[in-house]
Amino acid sequence: MFLRPRTLQDALEALASTGGVILAGGTDIFPALGDRPLSGTVIDISGLEELRGIAIGEQEIVIGGRTTWSDIVSANLPRGFDGLKAAAREVGSVQIQNQATVAGNICNASPAADGVAALLALDAGLTLTSMAASRELPLAEFILGNRHTAKRPDEILASIRIPRRLEDAASVFFKLGSRRYLVISIVMVAANLVTDEQGRIREALIVVGSCAPRSVRLPELERALIGRSIGDDFRGAIAAEHLAPLSPIDDVRGTATYRSDAALTLLQRAVAACAEKAA
Repeated sequence: MFLRPRTLQDALEALASTGGVILAGGTDIFPALGDRPLSGTVIDISGLEELRGIAIGEQEIVIGGRTTWSDIVSANLPRGFDGLKAAAREVGSVQIQNQATVAGNICNASPAADGVAALLALDAGLTLTSMAASRELPLAEFILGNRHTAKRPDEILASIRIPRRLEDAASVFFKLGSRRYLVISIVMVAANLVTDEQGRIREALIVVGSCAPRSVRLPELERALIGRSIGDDFRGAIAAEHLAPLSPIDDVRGTATYRSDAALTLLQRAVAACAEKAA
């Protein structure tokens, strides 16, 4: 059964009554099928304009779940979103970016999801909506592992919320792949640094992706950076012990050892680049 609701309320009612799979951009669902046909109940929300767009509020910048990565690239956003914009340009081809949604990238929960790392570095929160209620959850608590999330069967990821305290952060996103374009990450790093008037780091959000079952923040490194001057040499400030939360694996894209070495190098470059932007 294929349903195409006209409103979010209609979509939630259909999901509550029939269950099924939510289809937004379709860029993850269809490739995952391989040669198999799409079966069961499909609820196509690609026409729900109420879930698309970016709104700037007093405390938060809210991204609708059906907002595409091309929407992110073209939006007039503060410099704290530079890393997210860079990640958006890495989500497949331009054709994929035109179709793929921010919520879909999150709900797919791939350890190599470019957008997730950048959103974690923005301390993103999520609004999940069902017929019963809406609830808010930090992105860091939503993705539980590889392809595994805390979303309930009757919920739709309606929006992503970014606190405005990060809108003036110095922000970068670096990705290592086997080629320049259209590649799954071997390692990715997203970093946001907030500085005070004296040029010292007041807040650091540092994330590594493709090196664990989900993208992860590095709290020990974040704490080590707080209070440091943006004029410091950060190569010596970032050491292998800061990578303790990571659990890289060997696969066709790289060995665990290579991923660890590359993550350390990318972290050093990312923090240095953020500091240079903040200067």
